[in-house]
Amino acid sequence: MIAAQDLRKAFGPTLVLDGVSLALPRGRCLAVLGPNGAGKTTLLRLLATLQRPTSGTVTIDGVDAVREPDRVRPLLGVVAHGSYVYEDLTARENLRFWETLRGGDPSAARVAAALAQVELDAVADERVRTFSAGMKRRLGLARVLLAEARLLLLDEPFTGLDRRGQKWVNEFLLAFKAGGGTAVVATHSLGGSLAVADRIAILAQGRLVLDRPATDLSPEALHRLYESLTEGAEAAP
Repeated sequence: MIAAQDLRKAFGPTLVLDGVSLALPRGRCLAVLGPNGAGKTTLLRLLATLQRPTSGTVTIDGVDAVREPDRVRPLLGVVAHGSYVYEDLTARENLRFWETLRGGDPSAARVAAALAQVELDAVADERVRTFSAGMKRRLGLARVLLAEARLLLLDEPFTGLDRRGQKWVNEFLLAFKAGGGTAVVATHSLGGSLAVADRIAILAQGRLVLDRPATDLSPEALHRLYESLTEGAEAAP
C-alpha cells in the first residue's frame, strides 16, 4: 500500500527528514515512534500529500503520490493531533458539513451509519462542545468512515484519552485492518503501539533508526530500544 524511498524534507537549512525509506502492505498498521522534533508529523504530512518531499519518492497503492496527489487523496483519511471539529455544531451536523465540503454523499442514512459505527449515535444531536476528548476523536474517525478511506494516517491518536478511550481506538484500528484498511500511527504511546501495530518504526533526528515487525518486540524490549536509540535526541528549536 505504501512504498517510500529515501525521503528527505528540509525547511530552509533544517533537515527534518533524512533518507527515510519504508514499505507497508495493505491491511497492516505501522506505528511510528519518536521524541518531539523527530519528524513524525512531517512524515505523515508527506504521506498525506499535504507537503512535497525535498527529494525521494512516495507511492501509495501503486500511484506516485508526489506527481499525482489528486489520485491518491480519495484513498486517504487523516486524523490530526487536534480535534478539528466545529464545537457549536452537533455530531450529525459536523459529519454532514464535512461530507458536503468533500463533495460526498451527506445523506441521513450514511451519516447515521457512521455515527453508529463509532458509538456516537446516542449523542448525534448534541453539540460537540459537550464532548470529551475521546468522543471528539471518535467523531474524527466517523469522518474517515464516511470518506471510505483505505489508508488511515493518525497523529497522536491516544493523547488526552483515558484507558477506555485508548482501548476503543485500538479496537477501531483492528477492525479497520480486518476490513482491508491500512494505517500509519504516529504516537508517543509505546504500549498502545504494540497493541495494534504490525510493524514498529522509530524516528530520531529525522532518521529511521528502527523498523521491525511488532512480534519481534516485547514491551520491555521496545522500551529499552526506544531509550537507547533516541538518547540525546531533542526537539527542533
